[in-house]
Amino acid sequence: MSKSIVSIIAIAAASVIAVPGYAAESYTIDPAHTWPMFEVNHLGYSTQRGRFNKSSGKITLDTAAKKGSVELVIETASIDMGFDKWDEHMKSEDFFNVGLFPTMRFTSDKLVFDGDKVVAAEGYFTLLGVSKPLTLTVSNFRCAPHPMNKKQTCGADISVTIQRMQFGMSKFVPAVSDEVKISSPVEAIKD
Repeated sequence: MSKSIVSIIAIAAASVIAVPGYAAESYTIDPAHTWPMFEVNHLGYSTQRGRFNKSSGKITLDTAAKKGSVELVIETASIDMGFDKWDEHMKSEDFFNVGLFPTMRFTSDKLVFDGDKVVAAEGYFTLLGVSKPLTLTVSNFRCAPHPMNKKQTCGADISVTIQRMQFGMSKFVPAVSDEVKISSPVEAIKD
């Protein structure tokens, strides 16, 4: 093999090695714009709603490879039902048992894409120490520079329906429905 052919092969190999690969970008969940809400049927009379005021977590995103991960941690003691007496009951052993289980969490290593948009996250939800497979529906997914802080920000709306008895939360079922609808806005800022 001639010296010039070896040189051409070496240059071609070096250029392939030097091409930057796409790497997952890391984002920190913005707790001021991420607050999970839930709704449940109450005695057949009405739909009652509550929310959690403290959440945190990380998201990794590699849109080129159509991959990513999510960790969303929700502080159960931050439950907000609208008045203190109801909040205290929801924090008790009857429901979230916040003394023993101060957090619940969703983790996912599989994001589902439709083109460049995330449309679902498949993972596990842990509540009252019980982990079950769960798929979140993701809508309104968007990443762009934030107009105020100029940092890359991703946001979406997530939703899912669970059966609370699967996690050991059975108080007052069926009067208070087993089915619980969960939704949340989520925003995360690039690290």
